Amino acid sequence: MVAILSDKREFIFKAVADMYTDVATHPEKTFHFPTGRLACLFVGYPGEQLDLIPAAAPESFAGVGYPFAAGAIRAGDVILDVGSGSGTDALISSTLTGPQGKVYGLDMTQAMLEKLRRNVAAMGAQNVVPLEGNAEEIPLADASVDVITSNGVLNLVPDKPRAFAEIARVLKPGGRVQISDISLAKPVSDKSRSDPKLWAECVVGAVVEDDYVAKLRAAGLDVEVLSRFDYFAGSASADTRRVAQGLGAHTIVMRGAKG
Repeated sequence: MVAILSDKREFIFKAVADMYTDVATHPEKTFHFPTGRLACLFVGYPGEQLDLIPAAAPESFAGVGYPFAAGAIRAGDVILDVGSGSGTDALISSTLTGPQGKVYGLDMTQAMLEKLRRNVAAMGAQNVVPLEGNAEEIPLADASVDVITSNGVLNLVPDKPRAFAEIARVLKPGGRVQISDISLAKPVSDKSRSDPKLWAECVVGAVVEDDYVAKLRAAGLDVEVLSRFDYFAGSASADTRRVAQGLGAHTIVMRGAKG
């Protein structure tokens, strides 16, 4: 894996934030990756589950799978959604944990956080707390969370071991994870991985599936892959489909627990 210098990391974060600001503020646009309610249905969300939350949440959905297939959430859980975006997964999580639980929605993109706040207010979801930050520096105390959920976000993080260590840090002993993300069959070249603009494309930040799982386990998270899915088959961009096919890019849905 190519080393990412601090200034390069900042450019990567900016490129990602710019892309998802566009998704938040212009949900009617066609992007190179699937978005919106149709994307939710494409990756496996039941329509009746989407009907429980404000329509403005899934309209800016940019996840890559259905992490709730892992069945990790129980009533009363404290949940952290890493990369909550406009709130689709955070708000669904709030219905699963119930009024005795709590959901933190963590995102670094201001436009997404603002949209999340509006959706929380529209739903009256008093157990959802928006948080500004990123996966490499989670602003929560050690052992404060029962469940981590994340959807199509960790592939965008430059320092994955650091992010995985942060996830393990904030999880309680025995805490659970449910993750949907992009992984690869073939590694990306160092040249491509060092280009900040390409990180927002959802492919070059991803790593080979076995490496992804190994990094999670090294952080103390015992995970298993539940399913795989050809997410980029839903892309409107022929170039994106071609690049993804060449690298064997695909969605994996995982569940696991902190040892």
